[in-house]
Amino acid sequence: MPKGQSQARAWQRMLSGRRLDILSPSPMDIEISDIAHGLARVARWNGQTKGPFAYSVAQHSVLVERLVQANAPTLDQKWRLATLLHDGPEYVIGDMITPFKAVLGNKYKEIEAGLEAAIHLRFGLPAHLPAYVKAIIKRADRMAAWLEATQLAGFSESDAKKLFPQPRGLPASLKITPQSAEDAAHEFLRRFEILGGYSARH
Repeated sequence: MPKGQSQARAWQRMLSGRRLDILSPSPMDIEISDIAHGLARVARWNGQTKGPFAYSVAQHSVLVERLVQANAPTLDQKWRLATLLHDGPEYVIGDMITPFKAVLGNKYKEIEAGLEAAIHLRFGLPAHLPAYVKAIIKRADRMAAWLEATQLAGFSESDAKKLFPQPRGLPASLKITPQSAEDAAHEFLRRFEILGGYSARH
């Protein structure tokens, strides 16, 4: 680096007081309170959902974990914790719709993967999940997206089918009601505690 030229800042100060380097994140700079607070204030679907509250990534994460519990009831608890944290990086980099992620390409994926690995290590999970666990989470994630699209984001079922396949085994009675940020963060932290997240911290 040329003399006198400073490196661009790539860290963010969290409410916990931690400074998280987004490009080279340390697991020890990650706190679950920051994740819950951030995800509860990040809107899914770019905020284009029905209801008095934005539908948050925190609430989505709880829904996906609930669907994994229904789809794979014998799955080890630590993988359900990984499910709850599956969108964890978004507390730092936000939620972007899939088409825009594709436009941004590999650099976005690298940053997201680095944050995900740091979050996993912080809470006693392997940096990279087994393929079968990823597949279980992905199925539940798609189920959640279908429910959100058709119940909250204004998609008809025929419109939704054009973007992603209708998942099988979808619980027809499951209704989503967007929560306030405070309630979404509280429920996220409650599930984190139930799944042993606090005992897994370093």
